[in-house]
Amino acid sequence: MAVELNRLSATRAAQMLARRELSAEQLMRACFARIEQRDDAVRAWVALDKAQALAQAREQDRAAVRGVLHGLPFGVKDIFATCDLPTRYGSAIYEHHRPPLDAAAVAVCRAAGAIVAGKTVTTEFASYQPGPTRNPRNPAYTPGGSSSGSAAAVADDMVPFALGTQTAGSIIRPAAYCGVVGYKPSFGRIARAGMKSLADSLDTVGGLARTVDDVALFASVLMREPRLRELDYDHKPRIGMYRTLQWRHTEAETRAAFSEAASALSRAGAQVRELELPADLCALVQVHADIMSFEAAQALVFEHSRHAAQLSGSLRALLEAGASIGAEQHAANLERAAQGRARVAQWFEQYDILLAPSASGEAPFFDQGTGDPLFCRVWTLFGLPCVHLPFHTGPQGLPVGLQAVGRAGDDHRTLAIARWVLNVLRPDGPG
Repeated sequence: MAVELNRLSATRAAQMLARRELSAEQLMRACFARIEQRDDAVRAWVALDKAQALAQAREQDRAAVRGVLHGLPFGVKDIFATCDLPTRYGSAIYEHHRPPLDAAAVAVCRAAGAIVAGKTVTTEFASYQPGPTRNPRNPAYTPGGSSSGSAAAVADDMVPFALGTQTAGSIIRPAAYCGVVGYKPSFGRIARAGMKSLADSLDTVGGLARTVDDVALFASVLMREPRLRELDYDHKPRIGMYRTLQWRHTEAETRAAFSEAASALSRAGAQVRELELPADLCALVQVHADIMSFEAAQALVFEHSRHAAQLSGSLRALLEAGASIGAEQHAANLERAAQGRARVAQWFEQYDILLAPSASGEAPFFDQGTGDPLFCRVWTLFGLPCVHLPFHTGPQGLPVGLQAVGRAGDDHRTLAIARWVLNVLRPDGPG
């Protein structure tokens, strides 16, 4: 076979599994071979049970095909409960935690035939304190956070798909740093039951894969929206190039990717225009940070009050900042977010999608932390669907790209146009 099994896209592997041209056990063994070869360096996984995963794969091979994810291995960010693997939330507080159930997102994937390969590293409670995961493109650099292990496992061809979550920039930024497709759906489109909450107004379940078709395949199951598996797009999209008010923080490689995208998409026939920068939206970056810290202080009150010594200094600082914000101020912040959301919704009367930076540039060095979610905060605050598209390379040879941002609730069109855009920007990329 021309492509090693562990490098197959989820979409291609699903087709082969459904036609019995490939067995689930073969695919799982190929993924574990890659994990065993590389994870001492990458450290993407926090819990694995090879015997259990292979037993489930053999069971799938004996049974009838029962769903569109039949036999596909996937990684689960260790912020989701799993009934048969430990769930530690990136914290020593939960070192021996064994939930009796699966989180809803995990259960839905399993019911459609997917097989959990293992639990991927998360930062502490999906916040800022890094885990051990290294960037598979170069271990001297961070993979980003908080979906660190999920992004690294997919980028290193250990699994074709992994679940992630985003409260600030925790899917899009790791996707950018590791060079994979990251998808944060519209807020509330995928059930969060059984996921450890950080900020209830912001937490969003999504995923990481090597192609837009692959994230859409899993999303079609998680959202119960089969049309997401049909992303053909034969129009010329109206694209708003949005530098954002944080443009001064971008590195040269992001600015180059922005210019490259605008030129290439114009040549391909898209209607490309730069979006004006409304200055009043700049303050919403801080509004997002305040909402997140207020709600985190509520969500983690048990851990903070009973196990403060086992929390990192950065997380304690976040929780203490959140505890200092009053209910009236939080209500005012939520209202400002709603007003900003309504204003941005009007942009999509002129544009089908926006293209904006996903991160300032290439991944920072590992010892500098997981990077800044600055370029993702407002999109998460507004609950808009976002797709990171990797197509450029920076001066250190690390991946760079942009995120496609769509209208709230319009995930199908956002994914379809994102696929069209990536095919223009990376015509020889993985299918």
